[in-house]
Amino acid sequence: MEVHNTLGHGFLESVYQEALEEEFKLRKIPYKREFEIKIMYKEKLLSSFFKADFLCYDEIIIELKSIKQITNIHEAQILNYLEATNKKKGLILNFGTPRMDIKRYAN
Repeated sequence: MEVHNTLGHGFLESVYQEALEEEFKLRKIPYKREFEIKIMYKEKLLSSFFKADFLCYDEIIIELKSIKQITNIHEAQILNYLEATNKKKGLILNFGTPRMDIKRYAN
């Protein structure tokens, strides 16, 4: 919330990602930025992979958006990340609206 309150809405996602990283550092929240998610297919590791914006506390996947509205496509993205990593918790933080939109997901 601090990042949205300070910057407001309308910037690119990359701006919010950098600002949120600074906020994590200030608050001593353990995180990995652009956490690589490997994909398995029939017990074979594919060369394709995804990058989640953040992994916090080694268990919460965080995806940032700066869009008008979170859609089913964005929800499918976070759910696929949770499935691929076997993580239980995920968040989409949307900075693209006047009031920050936060959606929680569980696998």
